[in-house]
Amino acid sequence: MIDPGPLTIGVYLVAAVTFILALKFLASPRTARTGNLLGAGGMALVVGWTFATTEGMLDHLWIVAVGGVVGSVIGVIGARRVPMTAMPQMVAIFNGAGGGAAAVVAVSEFLTATGGIPPDLLPVSFMIPTLLGAVIGGVSLTGSVVAFGKLQGFIAARPVTYPGSRVVAGLLLATLLAMVVALGFITNDTTLFLVFVGLALVAGVVLVMPIGGADMPVVISLLNAYTGIAVAATGFILGNYALLIAGTLVGASGGILTQLMCRAMNRSILNVLFGAFGTGGGSAVAGAAGEQDVRTISAEDAAVLMAYCKSVIIVPGYGMAVAQAQAPVRELMDLLLARGVDVEFAIHPVAGRMPGHMNVLLAEANVPYERLKEMDEINDDFAKADVALVIGANDVTNPAARTDKTSPIYGMPILNVDHAQNVIVLKRSMAAGFAGIDNPLYADPKTTMLFGDAKDTVQALVAGVKAA
Repeated sequence: MIDPGPLTIGVYLVAAVTFILALKFLASPRTARTGNLLGAGGMALVVGWTFATTEGMLDHLWIVAVGGVVGSVIGVIGARRVPMTAMPQMVAIFNGAGGGAAAVVAVSEFLTATGGIPPDLLPVSFMIPTLLGAVIGGVSLTGSVVAFGKLQGFIAARPVTYPGSRVVAGLLLATLLAMVVALGFITNDTTLFLVFVGLALVAGVVLVMPIGGADMPVVISLLNAYTGIAVAATGFILGNYALLIAGTLVGASGGILTQLMCRAMNRSILNVLFGAFGTGGGSAVAGAAGEQDVRTISAEDAAVLMAYCKSVIIVPGYGMAVAQAQAPVRELMDLLLARGVDVEFAIHPVAGRMPGHMNVLLAEANVPYERLKEMDEINDDFAKADVALVIGANDVTNPAARTDKTSPIYGMPILNVDHAQNVIVLKRSMAAGFAGIDNPLYADPKTTMLFGDAKDTVQALVAGVKAA
């Protein structure tokens, strides 16, 4: 690595502190905005310092200016126009952009270093991070594009597999590993390196296509970790400690989050990557929910039930996100609290389509953070709740996870919604959830269904509580 001067080290240290504080503040919706600003400020400091102290950068001022303007325009448009339901897609694109940038840097540095093709091999200390940046960045780029396509709907959300697909994936990974050894210790052949990069791009597609839509939150988190590792490798290549620190933090936090999400589903990361689970909700399995005998309830009756009870636990899910119902849900909460009803929100770790999806939506509607309870904290409270109001949360409330050993979600920790005295489920229809399986909760004698768009039905509940 290039040895920077003491002043540059000081700037990198300040930036590193802002990155660490940013992660700390991002842990809570209350301080997430501050965390974002801190992280952005630290990176702006590094970029500005690098530009000001790198020889020849002034000759390329227009490139930096154009890149800054284009990036800022895309960022503003994305922040203002992309709906909350599409945030997972946006995160996937961000992951892909970061991984792709790392791969481009690795390729550029390799081609620059081998321009004269000296007879001796390039140092292993240079080649290993270069190869890691290229392969991990390439996998992150194309894998993120596939994840985006599955979430957006122009690629099948179901697992896309074929006979021998796992063998092909294994052979591809073995080939990449062999090429790392060859390029790192035997030859710096440019053609071989470019083939290596191409296979890394193919590997991203091969690894993500067999993963079903139900596992996309975990995949996005894992790809985020990949991007961090690729950026850290880029830091080694360029001798930039700030990139090294930032990439390491992103890689570590993404890895930890991936592990926590897998634990929340009681599955291993290998099962997620190679289990071909999740149909994307295209159709249900035998015994589909549409064949169940269910009871329905009117919005007026549901509102009266909640208005005159003692406690309500609201379980938000993707249905709330799709309908953008978080504001009416906040209004419903306020009305119930004014009547002396205790209201809390039960948040499952993998509810929605990305980590923290429900927390972000409810924070957007100014729901007090202390009323958001994680699964382990609130699960025992369902037995004492008069009403559990489920808004589009399907798989994370499915009792089959406890009882049906043939179910693909068997063993996954779920919210104990079925332990409440009364369960009201808001859904558009009886279609299966993202995992594509039956939910016996809907046939439970304690459960009643309130069909319709979640925003409309919650607004009807608000009107009913006001009139009660």
